[in-house]
Amino acid sequence: MVFNSLEFFIFLPTVFVLYWFVFNKHLKAQNLFLLASSYLFYGLWDWRFLSLILLSTIVDYYVAINIDINSEKKIRKRWLWVSVIFNIGLLGFFKYYNFFVDSWVDLFSLLGYQMKSTWTLQVILPVGISFYTFQTMSYSFDVYYKKLKPTRDFLSFAAFVSFFPQLVAGPIERASNLLSQILNKRTFNYDEAVSGLKLILWGLFKKVVIADSIGPIVDDIFSNYSTYPASTLILGVTLFSFQVYGDFSGYSDIAIGTSKLFGVELMSNFKFPNFSRNVAEYWQRWHVSLSTWFRHYVYIPLGGSRGSKLKSVRNICIIFLVSGFWHGANWTFIFWGGFHALAFIPVFLMGRNAIYKDSVVAENSILPSLTEIGQIFLTFTIVTFSRIFFRSNSITDAFGYIDRIFTDLSYSSYNHPMGYRMMDYYILIILFVIYEWMIRKDERSPFKFKSKIFRFIIYAIIILSMLLFYDSSIDRSFIYFQF
Repeated sequence: MVFNSLEFFIFLPTVFVLYWFVFNKHLKAQNLFLLASSYLFYGLWDWRFLSLILLSTIVDYYVAINIDINSEKKIRKRWLWVSVIFNIGLLGFFKYYNFFVDSWVDLFSLLGYQMKSTWTLQVILPVGISFYTFQTMSYSFDVYYKKLKPTRDFLSFAAFVSFFPQLVAGPIERASNLLSQILNKRTFNYDEAVSGLKLILWGLFKKVVIADSIGPIVDDIFSNYSTYPASTLILGVTLFSFQVYGDFSGYSDIAIGTSKLFGVELMSNFKFPNFSRNVAEYWQRWHVSLSTWFRHYVYIPLGGSRGSKLKSVRNICIIFLVSGFWHGANWTFIFWGGFHALAFIPVFLMGRNAIYKDSVVAENSILPSLTEIGQIFLTFTIVTFSRIFFRSNSITDAFGYIDRIFTDLSYSSYNHPMGYRMMDYYILIILFVIYEWMIRKDERSPFKFKSKIFRFIIYAIIILSMLLFYDSSIDRSFIYFQF
């Protein structure tokens, strides 16, 4: 089940009513209903993979308890390794098995030995596996590092792992935030519910109007890149930047808004990354939950930036390469991660990786300075260029796409594959950027304007634009479902 489907718009109000008006008298009953609803939500995609979620839940539930009851460090570490090996093994089999087999065959082919990929399997990638395995692992890590005590309430823990608003594509929540809320009684808050509905509306707009509407253009350009000049290829990857942002941040907004309806606060996952002034700030604003996960559970344990510059650079490279590999079983993602490492390292060496951590661009003015405009443009260009690797089907296609940009410098106007006016899409993107600039100080309040009339005009425009741009022939699944 996806957020932008008719099934979800039947599912959500039904669960909401039962959650607050039938199962609200007892916390265990409410959590049991939440767990059942989450399993139904996921099971409607493919019920067979519910066993993987349940198994991951059971393993980390018992791992955490055994870590806690043992004081000897060696034994605690052994139990931690049980969680790591199980979850990475689960992820590795379903997501990376064929990748490693094919890479092994390719390596032998380069050495002159011809092998067949007879060991590959027709394995379906379970939706959300990259997210919930990391979420359960983080729980075991936090118990190991004594940042929290494990719960003995299996029902609540299972609801934490499978919480349906963020189960499929995050945010990847830590138990200290999400589990602590599930363990405690929740009360309905009208203002928070209204705030949630606004976030859902804004997320749907970004998904339906921004991401889905420009998706066919991006697909056409990347599929036929060898026939287009540089001007069209630059247009294609630029539009992909907006597509993937609208798609993924739209999902996160809907997830956060839906959680608010159930009295749960999730962390912000996107903080207007397109207005970042360097690559380091970009990663503080894009997919925040994943960046935070890698920083806490990989970068810092490796030594972070506490050692020499050389070791810090090594750790940065590891983080970005692993992050790239997390996204998918394809060398394109590893190159994408490596590209970001190369872009991040100069910022780190100049000591500018944290200078924008707690600030908003043009915080006290309406418009950015010329320096800030240059910084934003450069950062957006670097990030957008990297997405050629992210979007391409293979390394060959990625380098072919780049080669065309730098060798075919001719210009020609691009025609929409379905015959629509391209000018409408250019205007749409410009207006979207302007509106996001207006609300850039608070990612959780997309309609925070004093004038009620102005707010209702915005609501009307958004709803009408969704009706106008909605196309039933377009694949409406979210991009990050494949990760």
